[in-house]
Amino acid sequence: MSMTRNFGFGTQIRKSPYFDATVRWGATGFSVYNHMYIPRDFGDPEQNFWNLVTTAILCDVAVERQVEITGPDAARFTQMLTPRDLSTMSVGQCKYVLITNAEGGILNDPIVLRLAEDHFWLSLADSDILLWAQGLAVHSGLDVTIREPDVSPLQLQGPQSRYIMQSLFGEDILDLRYFWLREVELDGIPLVVSRTGWSSELGYEIYLRDGSRGDELWERIMAAGAPYGLQPGHTSTIRRIEAGMLSYHADMDAQTNPYELGLGRLVNLDTEAEFIGKAALTRIRDEGISRKQVGLLIGGGPLDGPNTVFWPVAKDGTPIGKVTSAVYSPRLGQNIALALVAAEHAVLGETVEVRVDDVPTRAEIVDRPFFDPKKALATDSVRVA
Repeated sequence: MSMTRNFGFGTQIRKSPYFDATVRWGATGFSVYNHMYIPRDFGDPEQNFWNLVTTAILCDVAVERQVEITGPDAARFTQMLTPRDLSTMSVGQCKYVLITNAEGGILNDPIVLRLAEDHFWLSLADSDILLWAQGLAVHSGLDVTIREPDVSPLQLQGPQSRYIMQSLFGEDILDLRYFWLREVELDGIPLVVSRTGWSSELGYEIYLRDGSRGDELWERIMAAGAPYGLQPGHTSTIRRIEAGMLSYHADMDAQTNPYELGLGRLVNLDTEAEFIGKAALTRIRDEGISRKQVGLLIGGGPLDGPNTVFWPVAKDGTPIGKVTSAVYSPRLGQNIALALVAAEHAVLGETVEVRVDDVPTRAEIVDRPFFDPKKALATDSVRVA
């Protein structure tokens, strides 16, 4: 009997090709992301964090659905979706981009993968970009095909991931550079492998291209990882906030623009390319922003979990913004948070008040990321000299 009977809100919430495997390996709680179950609980989230930063974890992130863009005008259309200049993007390269609407608001922050001159994937955060892209294509006059392919990613993240990948794919995989991809097979299973992930640790994403082989792929990776301490896991809220990595619907949405998040580097307004939101983003750049993302160190005892609502932030009793993501970092021994506050109060060292579940708590504005600001863990060469 399938273990999927233990969970269910009907067929409209999709199950990933790894769903049964994750339940078998100890998943006890799920969230919904892109209309699909995602495992969010393999026991203690603090232990999951330590597994990630000391050995490695395997995460079912099939919820990162792909929007596939193909056809003679695929490159031009993909550029239309994002303010980041893709003109120098090579085949085999990945880029982190923002997808903006006509007002400059952020609709998604995917990774773009270029598989061929006229073949792109958008590896999505949690919003319906397939519909947005198909809608734009209808009146674009461009020759493109936009669909959701049978592609389901896993994340293999952590310092031991290099050895697990070497065991699976051979020593050549160690030549894969940060934010590049490779098409490979494993026991005849068709895959794309990229050196990316939502952890800021050394890591890889393994994109399965045949959903019928999900269980087999999961077990194969877990077996290869056993000598290296690989554990089943879930994307770590602790680690991603330490790294200042953003979560769609939490740290940004369609009412947030790139400049408020300090992501002006992803907006290239001096290119000839036209993209959705170019005029609005030009105006926002010239006029300036009224609010800004900051890091916070929040006082009081250790938070017992991430925030599940936006906590108000005040200065001298006046509301100035909200905490978007907060968690206790056992490594740093501090409560750390990302917040959007009025730009005039976004001053390093300034003291503010956060209502943590209605309890007024002192906090200090600090720089972010909170750990490994140069991303050395994720970007350094994996070849041992």
